[in-house]
Amino acid sequence: MSLQKYETDNDGYLINPMDWDEKFSELTAEKENIKLGEHHWMVIHYIQQCFERDQIAVDFRFVVKHLMEQLGMNKKDARNYMFKLFPYGYVPQVCKIAGMKRPRAWSVG
Repeated sequence: MSLQKYETDNDGYLINPMDWDEKFSELTAEKENIKLGEHHWMVIHYIQQCFERDQIAVDFRFVVKHLMEQLGMNKKDARNYMFKLFPYGYVPQVCKIAGMKRPRAWSVG
């Protein structure tokens, strides 16, 4: 299966986040050379839950806080772990793999 069944922009972000499913994340992660594991899915599902609730992509700091709570990490370690999971960063990889639209402006603090 390819990403062709999903409507994306030129950089691979979903046009409509409501079209997201786990297969989209798997295919997109594969293109990004990421093998999704348990903690990747924890981040992706948290972002999806926040989107379902608020209809916008959650800010990076809340994802870091979620990792802190779920994995018992301090803020610095959780931030560093996010970049271990997704080396190219929150907007270029995490938001794309989680099925969010491309954010126009973003805080990574």
